[in-house]
Amino acid sequence: MNFWLYTVLLIICTSYLLELAVSVLNVKALSPDLPKDFADTLNQQEYLTSQEYTKATTYFDLTESSYTVVITVLFIVFEGFRYLDILARRFTDNEILAGLIFTGSFMFLSFLSRLPFSIYFTFFLEERFGFNKTTGKTFILDILKSALLIILIGGPLLALILWFFIHAGSYGWLFCWLGVVAFAILLQYLAPIIILPLFNRYTPLPEGHLREIIFDYAQKESFVIQDIFTMDGSKRSGKLNAFFIGFGKFKKIVFFDTLLEKLEESEILAVLAHEMGHYKLHHIPKMVLASILQTGIMFYLLSIFLNTQGITDAFGIEQPSVYASIVAFGFLYSPINLLVSVLFHAISRKHEFEADKFATVTTGSSDMLISSLKKLSKANLANLTPHPLKVFIYYSHPPLLSRIQQLRRHNSFLQQTS
Repeated sequence: MNFWLYTVLLIICTSYLLELAVSVLNVKALSPDLPKDFADTLNQQEYLTSQEYTKATTYFDLTESSYTVVITVLFIVFEGFRYLDILARRFTDNEILAGLIFTGSFMFLSFLSRLPFSIYFTFFLEERFGFNKTTGKTFILDILKSALLIILIGGPLLALILWFFIHAGSYGWLFCWLGVVAFAILLQYLAPIIILPLFNRYTPLPEGHLREIIFDYAQKESFVIQDIFTMDGSKRSGKLNAFFIGFGKFKKIVFFDTLLEKLEESEILAVLAHEMGHYKLHHIPKMVLASILQTGIMFYLLSIFLNTQGITDAFGIEQPSVYASIVAFGFLYSPINLLVSVLFHAISRKHEFEADKFATVTTGSSDMLISSLKKLSKANLANLTPHPLKVFIYYSHPPLLSRIQQLRRHNSFLQQTS
């Protein structure tokens, strides 16, 4: 075994131990005492059910992670990548086509190894807590549609990356960066029109009071929206959600049908105000620019690793190739990716607080947003007492109790200044 193999195995095991430690701390942080802020929303039994859901999903994730680590380590040690490379080269001598076969085969094996967990999570764990609405037919169609998208979108994108690194010399990483960024931006415009409708039905919000107050609020805040839609989220789950899609004048608001059923109109408007705050405070372009920068750094580091001797040897691959080096780089880059994600999550949590403040100021009160957050947490069985380390590493949103307390401070300030 060489240095790079030891490094890859160390990274895999260290990442797993970190996840294990954080998960154990998170479960231990569960408190049997119902937080006072939620006494008007949850009873003790509902609160205990949310904790049981946290425990169940945590144990499930750890089981899947343990299985994945064992399978991955065995696959690497017993030179599974070498056999995939031999298989790919039997079909073609073309480096790009071989790379597509190699990567596609690895992704297919990964999918098969995780399929039992996906089935259990959807049809047993989520079913146990009353969330699952997915039928067997929908589950299978989702898999087939996702596979088709990977082939039609992911395949050409990977081929482009391989071509640049093979033929563009020292500037290959730069062309890859620019190409991927352009492709990602184009996808943001095409996804609402072509991709998302493959999985869900989007229906314009009917004329009525809710539609009127949303457009009135958007006009008051000089916020241009193309339309408001409901999505059949209940097709797969009973959980609640809402989001924006599109850019510029093509922005659309999307509410899950489950959210419209559970929230009052004033609460829905408060949720909308929060999401609008992200746009008005320029959170979206800031995060997009940060992601673009991160992608550029990643491709530059990849270009350095491609010229490093011994990386593909770690996987037993006899003939060095760009595509095998990219797979190896994926393992080596994961610690950097973790650090970057921690930074991005910290910025995201800050943005959530700022959007909450925007919603409070523009609607004149934080009461409806607080109420909607409580109902969302109840419906989604959210963990109300996550461990700080779990929040620091993995949470893109602040804990609900922190948000509610901050919203109440905004309310007090508004009352004092009015």
